[in-house]
Amino acid sequence: MSRKSWTDEQGETTLIDDYAKQSADFIAAMADGKIDKSEVDAQEAKLVAIMNKIEPTLDDQQHAAITELLCEMSVYSVMQMLHAAYESRMSQGVSGLKL
Repeated sequence: MSRKSWTDEQGETTLIDDYAKQSADFIAAMADGKIDKSEVDAQEAKLVAIMNKIEPTLDDQQHAAITELLCEMSVYSVMQMLHAAYESRMSQGVSGLKL
């Protein structure tokens, strides 16, 4: 399997979301246009299994770098989701998105 770059050719934009949207799990989960709790739980179980498989193979430096990467990716994903929700509300003339 060839290595997929994490960023575009300029190294400025992440490609991970694009790859995620092409995954069979994501396509199947989105087939009905909604994500239910069982689908979230199944994806979390898959994620935890992969983490448990990979984590023991990392040295301390790799572990620290990948932990930072995973945390920043989670922050980015949540920020994207909140921004999209805010933009959607603003386009509908509703202000003051609060969590």
